[in-house]
Amino acid sequence: MTSFLETLASQFGIPIWLLIMVLAWSLFWKAIALWKSARNNHFIWFVAFLIIHTLGILEILYIFLFSKIKLPGFEKKPSKKRKK
Repeated sequence: MTSFLETLASQFGIPIWLLIMVLAWSLFWKAIALWKSARNNHFIWFVAFLIIHTLGILEILYIFLFSKIKLPGFEKKPSKKRKK
């Protein structure tokens, strides 16, 4: 794995530590955006996050801007709790 990252970093002409930081940054924001879009039942956003890689930019916009907008027909359904 290390040799792969070193090869990739050298092909882009950047230090390996910067490549690792960019990957960690992107993975962090992608995970949060995927979780939040799944919780809000925003299927289209969820699929977009899986397909489109924007180094966290689209994910950050969704988390702090688009997830706050209430769209008609996308209201959160109340969870069904079982009675004991």
